[in-house]
Amino acid sequence: MSSGPKQVIFQNLAEVAQALGHAHRLELLERMAQGPRSVEELANATDLTIANTSRHLQLLRRARLVEAERRGKRIFYRLAGDGEVVSLLKALGAVGERNIAEIQTVMRDFFSHRDSLEAISRKELATRLKDGTVTVLDVRPEVEFSLGHLPGAINIPIAELKRQLSDLPKRREIVAYCRGPYCVWSFEAVATLRAKGYRVRRLEDGFPEWKAAGLDVEMKT
Repeated sequence: MSSGPKQVIFQNLAEVAQALGHAHRLELLERMAQGPRSVEELANATDLTIANTSRHLQLLRRARLVEAERRGKRIFYRLAGDGEVVSLLKALGAVGERNIAEIQTVMRDFFSHRDSLEAISRKELATRLKDGTVTVLDVRPEVEFSLGHLPGAINIPIAELKRQLSDLPKRREIVAYCRGPYCVWSFEAVATLRAKGYRVRRLEDGFPEWKAAGLDVEMKT
């Protein structure tokens, strides 16, 4: 077999594809897309053992999808290029939604069933944020919100939403978002708020895609 430039490129791309080929590693990438996380935090967030988490992270690192940084006695992992890795995951999702019947069924029966209205685009939301005509609701856990969030967003984790409805204005439209296009919390937030009479829509994807697009983000101080 020839080992020309094309073959070298294909071989390395195949290694990247192989690193993506596990559901746990895709979930770990989704978590790191929110911001740098320690091995212990990632293990706890994904219900994996530390040893199993470390093994998956090493495979992702070998494929140059994540980078590691030591902070004292702990090692933190982050995406090796937010824009590129998030775009890769988005492309993978688009292929799956188009070509895999089981994904199509889940998208229709679970996601579309909960919210059939068209989501708001990043471009439209960015404009409305500048105009001050919308309230943005982040329903991720506080630890992820602190790593980065949309400008001016209110953080109410989904588990606390029903108890904190009074924190949200009823006379302004609300846009809810969470980890990404397959995060169910934004759909649950929309259903909960609409049932209480709020005007609410979802962001078309989530915080990682917003950040990867180069739009403004804030961090909790």
